Amino acid sequence: MTEKRRIGFIVTKAEDDPEKATLPFMIATMALAMDVEPLVILQGEGVRLGVKGFAERIAAKGLQPLEPMLAGIIEAGCSVMVCSPCMLERGIAEEDLREGVFVGGAAKVVEAMLECVNMASY
Repeated sequence: MTEKRRIGFIVTKAEDDPEKATLPFMIATMALAMDVEPLVILQGEGVRLGVKGFAERIAAKGLQPLEPMLAGIIEAGCSVMVCSPCMLERGIAEEDLREGVFVGGAAKVVEAMLECVNMASY
């Protein structure tokens, strides 16, 4: 039995760059379709995507809406981690986060990255 392959995405953008915020979710959605498990790590401004209702506001011109892709990744049981120091810097509390995301610090990020065959940063 082969272990499922995993690919990681570090997302550092939100409303400040809707295109860069959306592209990793498009690729992660395709990874799911190819039986590759995506791991999404939200850092910097990207942590705002983990807040309830926030992703609905992201719409990059010419790209699919971000919210349905993020929801699909979560519904598939894939990991979406929110950087704890980045949350604190932006005044985001754990109760502000949407269901299906979890908070992780540097050690959790490193652990998750080591499980991936490749990582991409946006």
